[in-house]
Formats: sequence, C-alpha cells, structure tokens
Amino acid sequence: MTKQELIVQFQHNHEELRDFINALPDNQFSSAHNGKWSPGQQLSHVYLCLKPISQALASKEFIQKKFGQISRPTMDYDTVISLYHKTLKNGGKAPDNFVPQHINTGDKAKLVQDLTELLETIKTQLNTYSDRELDTLVLPHPLLGNLTLNEMFYLMTQHATHHLQQTEVNLGAAFSDR
Repeated sequence: MTKQELIVQFQHNHEELRDFINALPDNQFSSAHNGKWSPGQQLSHVYLCLKPISQALASKEFIQKKFGQISRPTMDYDTVISLYHKTLKNGGKAPDNFVPQHINTGDKAKLVQDLTELLETIKTQLNTYSDRELDTLVLPHPLLGNLTLNEMFYLMTQHATHHLQQTEVNLGAAFSDR
C-alpha cells in the first residue's frame, strides 16, 4: 500500500466510524450493553488512541531519539492485522489510559469535532514523512510492541473498522433485548 493509499484508507475508515456514531440518536449514542462500551465510548477510545500518535508525529527528531528505528523486516498489512486479532483473542485489552470515561450525549458534538480535527492533523503530518521514514521509524504499541509508522497506521486503519463493527454488534444486542 502506498503512502497516499494508506492515508486515504485511514481517513475513510475513521470518517465512516465517526459518521456512523454521529448519526445515532442520543439514546443509542450513550447506550452501553452487557459491560460493553457505548458508541460514544468507542469513538472516544479511538480518539484517545490517535492523540499520542499525532503528538509523536509532530517531531521526526523526537521519534528517532525516543524510539529509534526498526531492527527487523517490516511487516505487511495482513501480518499486522493478523497479529492484532491474535492478540485480542488471547485477551489483549486496552491499557487504562486508552479506556474511555462515560460519554454523555452532550459530549457528542465536541468529540466528533475533536476527532475530525485530529484526523486532518494526522493526514498533514503523515504527508511530511518519506516512505523510508514510514518504513523505519518506530512507535511503541501497548499490545504489539514496536511498530514502524507504516505498521502503526495499518493497525490504526483497521482499528477504526474494528470499533465500528463492535459498535454495530453492541447496538444490535442492546436494542434486540427491548
């Protein structure tokens, strides 16, 4: 996947999640079922995951100095996603700093706006990185360890889809019981 294809897919998947959740009526936006996150919490979690990535992307020098470069062959998209799903199946959970608080319906517009702005920032930031930098510079992932920037964005692209699917399943379960 080229850098531009990755950026387009990353943006599309996040916009799809954002737009789906934004279109929900208030009672569904804040509805949690069987201990699962509400759609608002799903969206907040995605935002919480992207925020530190954007902060790191602001400085190539910071990434290089703090995390360095990869010392293994770069994984392709399918390998990264397979590793992620395997980790989830083995009980992988979001660390506490990525677990969303309760989200009220009054938070919806700000959360949607904040995510929209963050996506634009990340798109701009990614365009400043060369293909070589995307394949060699490293960011840590709390479950998967060190990933190249490309690998991280493969994962984050799928992450939005994963949370959209979870939201759809959870909404179906929540409203089929009524």
